[in-house]
Amino acid sequence: MFSIIIPTYNEAAQIAQIIGKIHAASGKHEIAIIVVDGGSTDETMAIAKECGAITVRSDRKGRAAQMNKGASVAKFEILYFLHADSIPPKAFTSQILDAYHRGALSGCFRLEFDYNHWFLKANCWFTRFNVNAVRFGDQSLFVTKEVFQKTGGFREDLLLMEDQEIIYRIKKHGRFKVMNDVVITSARKYLDNGVYRVQGIFYRIWAMYYLGYPQEGMLKVYKTLIKKHKI
Repeated sequence: MFSIIIPTYNEAAQIAQIIGKIHAASGKHEIAIIVVDGGSTDETMAIAKECGAITVRSDRKGRAAQMNKGASVAKFEILYFLHADSIPPKAFTSQILDAYHRGALSGCFRLEFDYNHWFLKANCWFTRFNVNAVRFGDQSLFVTKEVFQKTGGFREDLLLMEDQEIIYRIKKHGRFKVMNDVVITSARKYLDNGVYRVQGIFYRIWAMYYLGYPQEGMLKVYKTLIKKHKI
């Protein structure tokens, strides 16, 4: 049984489609979809509720805080964190359970974009490796509730790189599995801002993080350089 946690902010245009595709891909296993909103000004919450999701409003905006909120109300043993612009692979629940029964207490899928571009494909190729430096939230994340609680959850002081930081702590509590199938995520940010330009900005932020720059500086770079940004 799975609690699928989706942080949202102004996703009315696509939340119904995402929920529908999650149900279609979930197979025979019981799921609860928890949409945790960070203060949307559109109809995200109302649409999600109409589609059968559990809707929760987070007191704080930011993926880390929203995902922690979702985990706090989740009732099932396996937590699956998914971005609102990403679609899990077919039978993803069976794939996760298979990894779990083989001893993995956490893991993710490889990444693929919904836009055919050689450079994006090249970047996605590296997500097959179980290396922390190339592990990002777009790949989704499954983790047992017990392990998630032991780690203390996502660090809410991180507005960027929170999805990569938690991997280091999760791996201390058991085996992490990178599965062969792919999560398909939206390339809208790349199309709005330019493929090479956006990837260059992401490399810059990634380097700033590992060099110890404060979150405020990283966030300023993100908001200044990326149009139609969402944090």
